[in-house]
Amino acid sequence: MTIENAIRVLAGSMILLSLYLTWYVSPMWVWLTVFVALNLIQSAFTGFCPAVFFLRKLGCKESCRQA
Repeated sequence: MTIENAIRVLAGSMILLSLYLTWYVSPMWVWLTVFVALNLIQSAFTGFCPAVFFLRKLGCKESCRQA
């Protein structure tokens, strides 16, 4: 799995987890969804995503795009 795909899976999973926790545990868990969304927006503008460091250590491959 490439890092780009892993980031999408991680973000989607975090949003689903946040929605589950918001519904069944506490409405305050909606802030996790807000954090994930803001992180996705800032990474689109800056190209920096903190999750990339962890995903590389887990063995995800770099993208092999053609220029």
